[in-house]
Amino acid sequence: MPELESFRVDKHDSIAEVSLCGPGKGNAMGPAFWRECPGVFEALDRDDDVRAVLVRTDGPHFTYGLDLPAMMGDLGPLLGGEGAAATRTRLYDKILELQRAFNAVAACRKPVIAAVNGWCIGGGVDLITACDVRLCSADARFSVREVRVAMVADLGSLQRLPAIVGEGHARELAFTGRDFPAEHALRIGLVNEVFESQDALLGGARALARSIADNPPLVVQGIKQVMDEAIAPQVARGLRHVAAWNAAFLPSGDLGEAMSAFLERRPPRFFGK
Repeated sequence: MPELESFRVDKHDSIAEVSLCGPGKGNAMGPAFWRECPGVFEALDRDDDVRAVLVRTDGPHFTYGLDLPAMMGDLGPLLGGEGAAATRTRLYDKILELQRAFNAVAACRKPVIAAVNGWCIGGGVDLITACDVRLCSADARFSVREVRVAMVADLGSLQRLPAIVGEGHARELAFTGRDFPAEHALRIGLVNEVFESQDALLGGARALARSIADNPPLVVQGIKQVMDEAIAPQVARGLRHVAAWNAAFLPSGDLGEAMSAFLERRPPRFFGK
């Protein structure tokens, strides 16, 4: 793989560990993340020496999600008040481009395990719902945060989360944007197991990856493809729909208020405009 800015990939004995190590605070997902993520997972998909993939971080937090300040150079010109078709089309294309990152994770034929510690916010939930299995440490905290910044989540959570936790839990988390702890994530089925510490989490995740990698690789890949077939078409339709929805409706007075409130470090006041 070429030199990476937001990821480190280590391969040993048929298991690839993909570590989030972006330059943004809390592994926030900036331009390098979106540029590199598809290539990382497409390469692992093609690598016959890899039988299982583990996504993790060395830092105190999995990810703070989208690095909005770093992304404003790309997104800012597309979020203005002008409703010209050309601008809306470019925003639609940009959303599809960002979706490609997590689609590559989901499409990787090798089972992907997410090991979450610390905060996992917004785009972090998009990422882990594109993985096959999720584990976390006791200090993990999650949030489908987009509603709190006047956005409809458009990178996969709304499409993949209901199949993992059920419609009721998924809707509650998306409607409220509330933070929830590891115990709640376990109770609703977002994660399979909670470990006492980050070290214990890494050990458990590596043991799970090993147990997968020791099985016949083509059979394991076949299991994943057969199980994915039931939800993949629905996810693809939902992603296209939310891209079109946000291309039309994401630029709003409430979005501007959310940005101003963030910069001014105050609670936002939304008026449905």
